[in-house]
Amino acid sequence: MNQRSSGVLLHPTSLFNSYPIGDLGPAAHAFVDFLAESGQGWWQMLPIGPAGGGDSPYQSISAFAGNPLLLSPDWLVEQGFLDCREIESSVPGSEGKVDFSRAERLKLGWFQKAFEKFEQKGQAAQRSELDAFASAEAYWLGDYSLFLALQAREGTPDWCKWAPELRTRNPDALQNAQKELAGDIRYHQFVQWQFSRQWKELREACKALDIRLIGDIPLFVSRESADVWAHPEIFKLNPEGTMPVVAGVPPDYFSPTGQVWGVPVYRWDVLQAQNYQWWIERLRTALGRFDFNRLDHFIGFVRTFEVPGGDRTAERGQYQPGGGAAFLEAMRKAFGSLPFIAEDLGILTPEVEALRDRFQLPGSHVLQFEYESSFDPNADPVKPHLSNSVVYTGTHDNDTTAGWYAKLSESNREALRKRLGVEDSGVVWAMIGDALASPADLSMVPAQDLLGLGTESRMNIPGTPEGNWSWRLAEGALTPDLAHRLRNLTINHGRQG
Repeated sequence: MNQRSSGVLLHPTSLFNSYPIGDLGPAAHAFVDFLAESGQGWWQMLPIGPAGGGDSPYQSISAFAGNPLLLSPDWLVEQGFLDCREIESSVPGSEGKVDFSRAERLKLGWFQKAFEKFEQKGQAAQRSELDAFASAEAYWLGDYSLFLALQAREGTPDWCKWAPELRTRNPDALQNAQKELAGDIRYHQFVQWQFSRQWKELREACKALDIRLIGDIPLFVSRESADVWAHPEIFKLNPEGTMPVVAGVPPDYFSPTGQVWGVPVYRWDVLQAQNYQWWIERLRTALGRFDFNRLDHFIGFVRTFEVPGGDRTAERGQYQPGGGAAFLEAMRKAFGSLPFIAEDLGILTPEVEALRDRFQLPGSHVLQFEYESSFDPNADPVKPHLSNSVVYTGTHDNDTTAGWYAKLSESNREALRKRLGVEDSGVVWAMIGDALASPADLSMVPAQDLLGLGTESRMNIPGTPEGNWSWRLAEGALTPDLAHRLRNLTINHGRQG
């Protein structure tokens, strides 16, 4: 990231195809071609793990696994695990949005058929490849596959409600469950193996066109996850598995009462005593998939805002120390370098800046926030962009730039038009130009902004549990003319793929 470059923020679920959800199939490879044609060097995604409550990629049931709904049925047909006739006709969700429930119903049914065909007719080389994958990913895959099999058998995703011997991971009970559920366990391993194969194909396509990938690592994981069930000692939990405190954020720009995320917080002392093995394995998996990774809520590594369990607002929360320098030192020792972006938005304290700068992590800038701050004469001056940073017009948590602009007061809209030297219709692309003109080494633009889309295309509204993550591209939206326009603007601002 030490050269001027740029890219596009787009989650694979938002790609257009003939299924109810975007995936790693032909549409993903076509998007890589679009990035190359438009002179971009980076594709940034949201977390790619199995989505949890509210279909949120930030509430995953695994910090390691890939989202099965991102699997492409087309590639399974190519491998001979599905027949074209087995894939019933399907169309995108209503109003061009992701239909998560329909995607799950259709795709999981197809994957079960593919697994049955693999079990019946799979070649010896394919079986050996699956065995090798399961062995290489043994740190997490065994627990994850057993966890999903037990979820189905016990009838609830909440492992606190399972039989006591399973909830507490009694060795004999686990061994019996592994024998009884061997077929289901093998199925989940098959799905993750296929995810790994399809991901590798996408990465190879990216490398061929010099496109690099940026992933997203949520700081926290869902309590109803395989990770918390398998490693309860590294989280602050009551003996029965409930949470005495949960993570959140204090009142801020997004919410006057703060946010309660409802996820467990870490016991950093236990993690340190274990030499951070869980985190090292987690980041090793992420670095095997992406060239760089965004550390979501980087502030939480300095201090975590803990809210009493059961509270609906974050107003009674308190800060507690995070992993800090000891954690990042351990990661540097494990990996040699730290190819991470610090999502350091929010209440940026000197301690957060010092930790980011000590480990030379690129920080983050969001133009919507900075322009809005400039309208307020009482706000602190916006700090200049350092070269070792990433600038966004907006992120998945922001409104689209067109939607954001439409909601400004008329006086602020007038001030912004004057600043940018454009009329209403030119504001979005003028802000894209400002992001590209920034001194920051990397400039990232959400796909919605390239298309000038409004609030209806927003990806997420923080603090709202439902109705998010479902935006999708329209068919044919990424045109050659759009690629040409973006390429010219990118070159004019001295950026290259």
